[in-house]
Amino acid sequence: MQTSLLLMALYLSIPGGTQAFKPLISGGGSVTHRDITQRAVLRKTAEVCRALAAAQGRDFSLPIDDSLSIIKLQKACSADSSSSSLVSTILFQSAIVKMYLSNALVDMAFALSKAHHFDGETFQGGRALITAGVSEVKASVKRGSFLLARLALGRVCHTLQDFYSHSNWVEMGNRQPYSTLIRPDLQLVNLAGPSTPTCRSCMGGNCTDNILPEVLQLGLLTSGYFNLFSSNKPAGKCSHGGSFDRTSGRDPEGGINKDDVGSSHGHLHHTAADVAVNATMELLEDIRGAAGDKDFLRLMGITQSSVLCFVIDTTGSMSDDITEAKRVSFSIIDSKRGTQQEPSSYILVPFNDPGFGPLITTTNADIFKQRINALTASGGGDIPELCLSGLQLALTAAPPSSEIFVFTDAPAKDTALKSTVTALIESTKSVVTFMLTDNLRSSRRRRRRSMGGASAIWPSKGGASNRMAQSDAQLYHDLAQASGGQAIEVTKEDLHRATSVIEDASAAAQVTVLQEVRSPGKAENFSFTVDESMRNLNAYITGGSLSFTLTSPSGVSQSNSEASGPLGTIQTVGNLHRVSLTTHNNTGLWEISLNSLESYSLKVIGQSSVNFGYHFVEAFGGAHGDFGLKEGRPLTGDNITLLVSVTGGDSVTVTAVALVEALGSGSEVNGTLQSLGSGDFLVTVARVPQGRLWCV
Repeated sequence: MQTSLLLMALYLSIPGGTQAFKPLISGGGSVTHRDITQRAVLRKTAEVCRALAAAQGRDFSLPIDDSLSIIKLQKACSADSSSSSLVSTILFQSAIVKMYLSNALVDMAFALSKAHHFDGETFQGGRALITAGVSEVKASVKRGSFLLARLALGRVCHTLQDFYSHSNWVEMGNRQPYSTLIRPDLQLVNLAGPSTPTCRSCMGGNCTDNILPEVLQLGLLTSGYFNLFSSNKPAGKCSHGGSFDRTSGRDPEGGINKDDVGSSHGHLHHTAADVAVNATMELLEDIRGAAGDKDFLRLMGITQSSVLCFVIDTTGSMSDDITEAKRVSFSIIDSKRGTQQEPSSYILVPFNDPGFGPLITTTNADIFKQRINALTASGGGDIPELCLSGLQLALTAAPPSSEIFVFTDAPAKDTALKSTVTALIESTKSVVTFMLTDNLRSSRRRRRRSMGGASAIWPSKGGASNRMAQSDAQLYHDLAQASGGQAIEVTKEDLHRATSVIEDASAAAQVTVLQEVRSPGKAENFSFTVDESMRNLNAYITGGSLSFTLTSPSGVSQSNSEASGPLGTIQTVGNLHRVSLTTHNNTGLWEISLNSLESYSLKVIGQSSVNFGYHFVEAFGGAHGDFGLKEGRPLTGDNITLLVSVTGGDSVTVTAVALVEALGSGSEVNGTLQSLGSGDFLVTVARVPQGRLWCV
């Protein structure tokens, strides 16, 4: 199956520059930190899932070895492991990618730190970094800060894995991890003294036996010295080795690192990598013991349920909206309780004026019900409210790639936060949808302010007109567009008909098939492909004074004037047109012809096991030159590099990735694809179009 892949929208302004990169996987069959980390995570996660399955009386027959894949493991870990069940691996894949990108970043951020790489016999310092890092991981998991925990875990794994490549542990015949490295209560023993010779020069370029026999016989632990700028090292000590290591040219010449098969001790490269995998699993087991199985699987991203996150205006006119937010959240909770699709956590942020919050985050559905049920509409004063402050708080608390729903009927008072909120949206890849209600089309906007046992009615500023100005609503449209969400404008009476988009978003294995924005509007044809993996497609079209026609792959058409037709049902409420598509026997190329002079947006979503994520990466040079995680906007330059991770099966083929100008000017630049295996691709875009961009 070949599938065109749509990356989530990136709305960025990026001028030109230059950036180079190296492959994620070394040539010649070498093993990288990426491979070691992924193998360990898959194996340990499989062990946890097997234990849970046994406790629940379920079968778990998946072999725990190098044949494990993300899709196979996600399926086996699911309570519903039938062949027909729909499983998304995007959260699992993204968690692993975060870990190994953070792992790789150590070589860039701490390239000259001996402790971070166990160079120069810095065993105490390296062990201190590991134990402190493990404590950070455990503390972050306890707080529910799983992203921070993954990033810390990646850094710890790098240092731990380097020990087996840079020291003489495997040369001494050890094939099991050195458990003392993750045990602060144990002493490091048999360390070679600072004046103890450990190496002799390699003979004719052959370094296989350059460690002194007495060092190996006595079981003395040593590691190679490394320096980019100076050849100085203690007399008789081993060097790391390689062309970047200036100490390796000084007696004793050569090195002992096992970083790849071409290294000084490359003959032991695969042995060191295998022990590093086991050591990483041992570290993960230690974290599992502290976190418990449920939170360990959340840390790994194996849970496939979404987060339910509401940001709600609680000023006086919002009582109907709060009632609807309660209804839809309770419906989602009650329908999914005890299933694999039950939200993994719940987040609530109320906002008013002059305050916002407190942030409520919980994994307990009943607690969330109590908190949202306790919301009341009161106060507010003047019309604008602190909407962006509440949204900012939610974005900092919600996991990456969350769906956040904002309920308000007022413009934002804190518009100065727009850039900050946009940056958070970009860095977290979260989707924000605004439910904008405006029943205040009559002569006055009313706010109720509590006065003891009574309440007062406060007129709007200006008295006569209280409809949200288009310029005020545009701020919400801009933020929705920046996130890949929507700004839905409805009356309070019709809000219950529009909240179906919230229930749609909570479905399992949700994917975005197509997303387009046109501002100003114009007549245009859009197309998207539906393959056999796709289920339950819905199209959302937001905008005013528009018409559209759907055409199926078989040539059958249906216009927006047909509420129920051969291609599906169309529900129109406010500025939202929700189209539930009938895709049975309709795989292939679909078309939507849209016509409006006003701004509009188009989004097509469905359910599929096939999905993908992306991360910006940046290259770095040196002895371990490769790439590292680049958060936020890409560096200024003529080219940018992305790591694209495809999930959903080995039969998926990536055909193209391109940067496209977001508002449809036609500017598009294709990227160059390089497969890294295991569903990962490096994508290099040599010339970035000017303006606000997204990637398709």
